[in-house]
Amino acid sequence: MRSAGELRQRLRAIDGKGYKAYKELKGNYDFEWFELFIDHVQGDPFATPSRIRVRVPQKTAGFPSYTFKNKIREIALRDFLARCFCLSAKGIAKGRRGTGKSGLIAMEEPGQEILERSSVFVCESYVEARFVMGLPAFGRRIAGREAEEMFFNELPRIIKDSLLFANLDEDKLTQHIETSEDAHFLRNKLQELNLVAFVADGAILPRASGVDDRPRTRGRVVAFTSPESLRVGIELPNRGRITGMGIPQGITLIVGGGYHGKSTLLNAIQYGVYNHIPGDGREFVVTDPSAVKIRAEDGRRVAGVDISPFINNLPFDQDTTFFSTENASGSTSQAANIIEGLEAGTKLLLIDEDTSATNFMIRDHRMQELVPKSEEPITPFIDKARLLVKDYGVSTILVIGGSGDYFDIADTVICMVEYLPRDLTNKAKGIANKYRSERKSEGGKTFGNITPRIPLPESINPVRGKKAKIAVKGLSTIILGRYTIDLSAVEQLVDVAQTRAIGKAILLAKSFMNGKTPLNKVLEKVESNLREHGLDALSPKPVGDFARFRRLELAAAINRLRSLKVIQNKSD
Repeated sequence: MRSAGELRQRLRAIDGKGYKAYKELKGNYDFEWFELFIDHVQGDPFATPSRIRVRVPQKTAGFPSYTFKNKIREIALRDFLARCFCLSAKGIAKGRRGTGKSGLIAMEEPGQEILERSSVFVCESYVEARFVMGLPAFGRRIAGREAEEMFFNELPRIIKDSLLFANLDEDKLTQHIETSEDAHFLRNKLQELNLVAFVADGAILPRASGVDDRPRTRGRVVAFTSPESLRVGIELPNRGRITGMGIPQGITLIVGGGYHGKSTLLNAIQYGVYNHIPGDGREFVVTDPSAVKIRAEDGRRVAGVDISPFINNLPFDQDTTFFSTENASGSTSQAANIIEGLEAGTKLLLIDEDTSATNFMIRDHRMQELVPKSEEPITPFIDKARLLVKDYGVSTILVIGGSGDYFDIADTVICMVEYLPRDLTNKAKGIANKYRSERKSEGGKTFGNITPRIPLPESINPVRGKKAKIAVKGLSTIILGRYTIDLSAVEQLVDVAQTRAIGKAILLAKSFMNGKTPLNKVLEKVESNLREHGLDALSPKPVGDFARFRRLELAAAINRLRSLKVIQNKSD
């Protein structure tokens, strides 16, 4: 390890030289109270910024063991420190110090969710932060004095502000950790209570806008209040007793007039698979961690999925037990999305009729009379939802406003009126009994098979030209070799750092594929590897821009890879 003084001397020696002379800085340096690692040096001032790490010994950082005594607390602490680092860097780093990205000091910035990230690590020995720096230049000539200012003035100040316990707001840190721990505890209580979701009294569900995920503060903001009949009380380890609306296992309908909050409630539930920061409004909106949002997805590719529980008897004897297409319709894509979700292990489907294929959701009596079942390949979801509960223990929460026929199969009916829920289960059942539906169930006596698929490793190839290429473009696009994976319909991704990690995780998943292992087992092996090794399992080099994803989103990405080939494991 070299001394900080050597770094200063090197910066002065290369001042004014060509930019590539910065490569000489790679290595680690002792700053006495912290260690600096220059892991990767950018090739020019316009390239991706240089990857930097700092490691502060716990004797200096001083974080008490209670702040990271279990995994959930540790993740919340790391998340809090990442937010502090980002905030401090914005205030201290002067930013533009020349051409390109010169002067940048930045870390992957968290959103409203508390996610496990690779940007900050905490253990009994040290605290480590990973970030990027834009090494400064004028034109393509090294600005050594500017770089010296960044390394010896700005960076130490940011570290002191954000990575030393004594300099943080302990009350805010404790609240951050305890809020996350309580939400995790609450989510783990759902199954014991026979619930699939919980929405706390006082929760603020509306968001500031369609592009701003912070809570709405302007205009009339209605705090959530549970109907008494659905109210559940739970004792949390830190906050104490909390009350709210428990959504039972089974089939739940969310109904109500337009603009009264149906989709807002469903959106809060779909993101309840994550913990949220204090002040988000959805801190104690929690959902079964395996919940998956389902929608129609015209044009997506489908590879060897058994969609026969929903679609069979296609014209010209097309096989739906091993259905593949380059351009799925609304109904076939929605059927495939459900089956793939079941294959990946979901126990809760979340569906909004606004983003569903109409002919997939319902076939009324008049249409049944006009087009007999023998001529209709689609078995609508209404006739399979109850069988999913019976055969596989899979619940459904469905936002619907266009078909009262669903009253016949519902266990719970929640009506949203001016953003407040009412339990109208009994009324809906009374209407169903009074006005008996003439439609006939077309679902049969069982849901049907969920046939495991075995992905073939040779169908996943990241090479483009002579090099492997894995890149992301925003939240919804992964480029893997010659193929682009479109995740725009995978609605529960919340952070581009998750997408970036999924791109790498596809290759990790490939390492567990041998032409014999079903996809669900491959996903289990990826999860086990990440539990054991953390997000560093995804890269041979330390990087700070990954965030933890769920197996369901990884499965969704693999399933949407247009080169994917599978065989079926019918022995299961």
